[in-house]
Amino acid sequence: MDVTVSSWLVIALGILGANLPFLNEKLFAAVPLKKAAQAEQGWRKPLALRLLEMVILYFIVGAVAFALEARIGNGFPQTWEFYAITGCLFLVLAFPGFVTRYLRKRR
Repeated sequence: MDVTVSSWLVIALGILGANLPFLNEKLFAAVPLKKAAQAEQGWRKPLALRLLEMVILYFIVGAVAFALEARIGNGFPQTWEFYAITGCLFLVLAFPGFVTRYLRKRR
């Protein structure tokens, strides 16, 4: 796998990982959660759980990116600035899913 394909794969995984918590009601799109007894219209994942899931997916995508970088050549050491920028980028990539879940008018 060359550098270009690896780069696009990491970008695609980042977009998917950032939007995944907002596009479904299951944990990591695989684990169904228990329904609340008081829920009348069905159970919805709370925002805090979605954000926690997004943080975990950020680290998973980062681990995949690090593994691809190590496979291509030497892995470069990163400082806190790199993680601050990639965390903010991950939040920006999550914007379409957030808008779809919370800001879109339902008819």
